[in-house]
Amino acid sequence: MATNTLLSNIHILVIDDEPDLRTLYELTLLREGYQVTTAGTVEQAREALHAGRFDLVITDMCLPDGMGTELLKDLRNQQRSERCIVITAYGSAENAVESLKAGAFDYLTKPVDLKQFRSVVAAAIHGTNTADRPKEVSSASDTRATRRTGRTTGGEAALSLLAGDSPAMRFVKDRIVKVARSMAPVLVCGESGTGKELVANALHANSHRSEGPWVAVNCGAIPENLLEAEFFGSKKGSYTGASQDREGFFKAANGGTLFLDEIGDLPIAMQAKLLRAIQERCIRPIGGSQEEPVDVRIVSATHKDLPAEVAAGRFRQDLFYRLNVIDIHIPPLRDRIEDLPALCQSLIQRIAAESGQSPPKLAEIALGQLSQLPLNGNVRELENLLHRAMALTDGDELQLDDCMSIATRPAPIEATTTPAPLSAPRAEDIPSDLQTHLDQQERDILVRTLKETGFNRTLAATRLGLSLRQIRYRIARLKIDTPQSAEDEADA
Repeated sequence: MATNTLLSNIHILVIDDEPDLRTLYELTLLREGYQVTTAGTVEQAREALHAGRFDLVITDMCLPDGMGTELLKDLRNQQRSERCIVITAYGSAENAVESLKAGAFDYLTKPVDLKQFRSVVAAAIHGTNTADRPKEVSSASDTRATRRTGRTTGGEAALSLLAGDSPAMRFVKDRIVKVARSMAPVLVCGESGTGKELVANALHANSHRSEGPWVAVNCGAIPENLLEAEFFGSKKGSYTGASQDREGFFKAANGGTLFLDEIGDLPIAMQAKLLRAIQERCIRPIGGSQEEPVDVRIVSATHKDLPAEVAAGRFRQDLFYRLNVIDIHIPPLRDRIEDLPALCQSLIQRIAAESGQSPPKLAEIALGQLSQLPLNGNVRELENLLHRAMALTDGDELQLDDCMSIATRPAPIEATTTPAPLSAPRAEDIPSDLQTHLDQQERDILVRTLKETGFNRTLAATRLGLSLRQIRYRIARLKIDTPQSAEDEADA
């Protein structure tokens, strides 16, 4: 009774020119306990909006005297607080994208599923509906996806991880806060190592879904034959080895945010299935007899030039347009070098906390040395450099001399030996991103060693001359997937 009393204070404006549908939406909302006003045209809706305030506006896209997006523009121009849900024709992806860009909170496609209708309305008014939210990500999904809902203490804390106050970073942070409030898909672009996952996490933390699950998936780390099962789940007995029902990433993220990192690495066949899941907001687990509705916000990221991938036929154009409703571009570190002091301080504090030591002070000369480096690997390269410096430096002041000398020291030449002439490397042999190239080589070595040791991290660390803490760090940094059972064995 208390809930119905609370809902009775919520006033919703429904706009549709079809009387039967308008009545259906009205009765559905009245049964939920909301107050409802209806309109059949853009002009009638404007009159209703002029007469009073609403908590939510639900409008059909095509009306007899105009488009529903005109009402969205009116609300935005008048700086009104009403959220808006747009209803579009079935399969009209262009209209859906247009409505989200115009400022809609969310959209529905005809014929409207009433269960999804109620869920979207509840999310728009109250924040994410938690009724069907999973409490934990299944252990099957934990090997390739991570839920980090508790990683930050809130939106401000998540934004604070994006160190720097340059104009470029202020623009990124302002854009995060602005677009976090809608359901519009966001594509985060930037070079490797710029912090795309931090941006995605800040979007989640500043959204109405912040209390819901945060599931991050590295699309390039999943074997192609497992993609469908990992994304959509599977039923017991649906394939060899499927001994129980398995929850996929979409279900794990229900009520929250699904972050698809390195989306450009998905094969074409999986891109088509992902597109349908995003458009219809339904998934069909492998072996399932019917589709299941899901409520997730999609945030994706890539270091690739997706328009070029589309032109080359490696990425679907319709999926690109669906994911790229709103884009956030993270500038490379070389374009915001004024952020270097703040970045160094933030990284040093985090590295020190992880290793249980007091953060050393970065010497001025060291900061000057860093500013002269190209840092093509961006923040990730800077972090690796500071890691090495902290391991090699004694005392309370961080110096880079040892690291710089190691990086620039020429190979010793025997006086009695005439060195063989070196042939110039071919252009195709020179990596465009040295840090990413080195990371991939390190990853390949670790994966091979882990496989040879049955994913026993203690034994793998011993073979590679590392400590268990060091190999754990590298596995996490390079996003190497290890079976849960093997992790338990290594920790034992």
